[in-house]
Amino acid sequence: MGAGSYDLKPVDVPKVDTTYRTIKTKLPVPESLPVFETLQKSEPRSMWGQPPIVWHKAEGFTVADKWGNRWIDWSSCVLVANAGHGRKEIRDALKAIIDQNLLSTYVFVHEKRAELTRLLCEMSPDPPNYRVFVLSTGSEATENCIKLAKTYAVEKHGPKKKYFVTFENAFHGRTLGAQLAGGMPKLKTWIVDGDRTFVQVPFPDGYKNEDTSFDLFLNTLKAKGVTPPEIAGVMTETYQGVGPDFLPVDYAQKLEALCREHDIVMCYDEVQAGFGRTGKMWGFEHYGVTPDLIACGKGISSSLPISAVIGREDIMGLYAPGSMTSTHSGSPLPAVAAVENLKIIRKERLHERAAAMGEILLPELERIRRKYPDRLGCMHGKGLVAGIQVVKPGTKQPDGETALAINVACFHKGLLMFAPVGVGGECLKIAPPLVITEEALRDSLQAFEQAVDEVLG
Repeated sequence: MGAGSYDLKPVDVPKVDTTYRTIKTKLPVPESLPVFETLQKSEPRSMWGQPPIVWHKAEGFTVADKWGNRWIDWSSCVLVANAGHGRKEIRDALKAIIDQNLLSTYVFVHEKRAELTRLLCEMSPDPPNYRVFVLSTGSEATENCIKLAKTYAVEKHGPKKKYFVTFENAFHGRTLGAQLAGGMPKLKTWIVDGDRTFVQVPFPDGYKNEDTSFDLFLNTLKAKGVTPPEIAGVMTETYQGVGPDFLPVDYAQKLEALCREHDIVMCYDEVQAGFGRTGKMWGFEHYGVTPDLIACGKGISSSLPISAVIGREDIMGLYAPGSMTSTHSGSPLPAVAAVENLKIIRKERLHERAAAMGEILLPELERIRRKYPDRLGCMHGKGLVAGIQVVKPGTKQPDGETALAINVACFHKGLLMFAPVGVGGECLKIAPPLVITEEALRDSLQAFEQAVDEVLG
């Protein structure tokens, strides 16, 4: 019996008892197995594949089960819990709106939706001239960016301006448009014929692709028969989630100049990067560019499902009243959670905290990587997001099996990460809540190093 790549056979593991990590039982916990058995009989296997823990309680930067085990969280619910798990301010606000008897509104107006859109406008590059469209998921947000960019191009320039350019290895979501824009061919074989107006170019990460020149962008499009005047929009993750891999600053700025010259809608997918994660409120601030459309989600609420597109009013206003909505746009509970979360992030300046903690995290991860340079290929990161790519000895070929072994060893030591990511499952992704303390960060780094030594030493 297994859950994805993880073995569900309980094993004895050394006991752990630090200030923030506690392991008392076999792992997975024998008493937890009926939960996994129920899920295996009632949901698709696509939902399996994470370390076999049954979450019971999450506070700040720790996650606990009901059998006395506790982990330092390096997952943040896949980069959601930026302000920490279970914030009292968010819980209190949710209780208040529940007691108000307001659970759902469709797109009828409620006060917290107005407060949320105002706050997000204030955080935009140009508050008077940007608008906010609230949605539920990151995939919806990126899909909306695609729709708006193509609509703007067709209405202003005609049908010949039709191409939407994205990057190889990109992930923009799991819906049709988001996967057409994605850069992982294995994720879109189901689409069969695809859509020839979606075009990918190499991402200049400097490791998997060593050519980081903007000439590669232009030459790739030329080889595909695409000219800049024909491009409706360009979308990039602020950092590619498979790394994290960041654009070179000069590359990002040359891309912006091209977009301005040819009236191409420049979209930044900030779903993973936004709300302080990289050490700045928005990840694109590292590049000194101004997106036309920003897709955001995850850390927008640190809890409930909600996303948004923030963009230029002339683009956002292309659709008439009632023609660009979503059933749960700005639904009361997620909106309330987002409002309180944004207030916390701004009041506690969590983007600055992420930058400061990153000055501890990133050098330590690089030190650990250098202990095994033939197996740990590269380490990229900013603020409190980082990743180490595990490779086969002396190569750049992904070694997903070894990455998983390190991930499991961390789990056994009270350090929780989500399953390895990347093009071959080789990337150990590190993303603790932005409220993690220095003491806890160093404790978790010690556990991580012990796990790496155990597998590679």
